[in-house]
Amino acid sequence: MKIIYSEDHRKHFAQGEIYGGELVTPFERPSRIEYILRELKARGMTDISGPGRLDLKAVTRIHDEGFVEFLRTAWKEWTRAGYRGEIIATAIPNRSLQQRKPRLIDGKVGYYTHSVETAITAGTWEAACSSAAVALTAQKIVANGASSAFALCRPPGHHAHDDLYGGYCFLNNAAIATQAFRDQGAKRVAILDVDFHHGNGTQDIFYERGDVLFCSLHGAPEDCYPHFLGYKGEKGRGKGAGYNFNYPMPPKTGFARWSEALADALKQIRRYKPDVLVVSLGVDTFKDDPISFFRLTSPDFTRYGAMIAKLKLPTLFVMEGGYAIEAIGVNTVNVLEGFENA
Repeated sequence: MKIIYSEDHRKHFAQGEIYGGELVTPFERPSRIEYILRELKARGMTDISGPGRLDLKAVTRIHDEGFVEFLRTAWKEWTRAGYRGEIIATAIPNRSLQQRKPRLIDGKVGYYTHSVETAITAGTWEAACSSAAVALTAQKIVANGASSAFALCRPPGHHAHDDLYGGYCFLNNAAIATQAFRDQGAKRVAILDVDFHHGNGTQDIFYERGDVLFCSLHGAPEDCYPHFLGYKGEKGRGKGAGYNFNYPMPPKTGFARWSEALADALKQIRRYKPDVLVVSLGVDTFKDDPISFFRLTSPDFTRYGAMIAKLKLPTLFVMEGGYAIEAIGVNTVNVLEGFENA
């Protein structure tokens, strides 16, 4: 399996995250990728190369141009305004507040985010662009005939809406790659999101479209982030009605129940008959993940990689979450090996 990776992911390393009322070192950090790379090489998966140059036109096929411009210029505006720390939102226009973009950068930050745990740093824009480039380079490999490829993306992307960042995500790598498949001739694309947290951004982007099927297995939103999307009754709207499947599950869900949900999602994908599959691969379903509550063990990741392979579809894996850092490499590569060896 061809693997695409960029060293530029290191340029985004926020020094603080608000968690439990404290400012802590972010759970999403560069060392996550180092453990994955180490495990890939240890198991002989060494066909690793860098991404091609990013064409922002592919990004704006998914993301609002004003949002993209905000991400590009936010750090310059922030420092010009005299702020010295990292960019963290202080006010978000929820419920009865007006949805107007302010002139001041502190207001713009709140306008363009949906959660405040995610900081923007001096290198965030470059890192986010490199992550999207990784996804698009791996997408092209699959579009050109490869049976699979792995986009080792960081920052992750599935919580990014068309005009909102949050959940450690800035540009929605899986959605950008999905649109690229469509633009290059795929009539139907299926997205399978196996990250512990609901792919709220991806769902929102494709919610009114019937050319993309979205299936997400995740912690029940009543009990975990992102809280406000991911309920079972969200089935799509307009042309997208019937093309959105959510599988929310409660605390302490183990592989037996989780794999039943996966089996049903795979059934929906078979029924849809897509030309290609995009997998948002988060491994924070692991039993020891610090910000999740499922109970999958490392061998379970191998098992479900094999289940996905039975679809016999060209498959692009796009890296998302996973925060039990010392186990992230084993669990990620287990999925890829399970898929390849099925």
